[in-house]
Amino acid sequence: MKLVVGLGNIGREYENTRHNVGFKAIDAIAKKYNFEVTKSKFDGYYEKVTINNEQVIFLKPARYMNLSGEVIKKYVDFFKININDILIISDDLDQEVGKYKLKQKGSSGGHNGLKNIELHLKTQEYKRLKIGISNNKLIDTKDYVLGKISKEENDLLDKILDIIPDIFNDYLKLSFNDLMNKYNKKK
Repeated sequence: MKLVVGLGNIGREYENTRHNVGFKAIDAIAKKYNFEVTKSKFDGYYEKVTINNEQVIFLKPARYMNLSGEVIKKYVDFFKININDILIISDDLDQEVGKYKLKQKGSSGGHNGLKNIELHLKTQEYKRLKIGISNNKLIDTKDYVLGKISKEENDLLDKILDIIPDIFNDYLKLSFNDLMNKYNKKK
């Protein structure tokens, strides 16, 4: 069983903010495979589906970003999910809008959601898909990540969201190294 987690913040005030691109990625996959992430358990919204003969739980933690790890740990324990079967989708300040990167492991890079995941899973060795949101050094980081996505940014993000379901589909079929080799090509 796989666990695919999109990071974000629950609530109308956080809709269409840069920090919520993980939620948008989950929504893009759900739309492609015709399901909704609406069930509620352990402070998260989830859906358990079978895709390509693989059981997958899609999760949107329903606590603030910096508490995502607490929610994920509850799902990992309850559903007995191996750390190797987790994919975290998050925003990334270190990449330009319109870019993305798959990583097998690594540090949080200062991302509070990833820091909390590391704390609760007790490892940095979980797979991730990082979606670029750029970084405006003239704006406080908290205000920037919680700021609304502009029309121009949204157009660039939509191009990534269009291929997220393909990345996910290949995630179920390929080794993670092959997945990274296929999608992490320099543009």
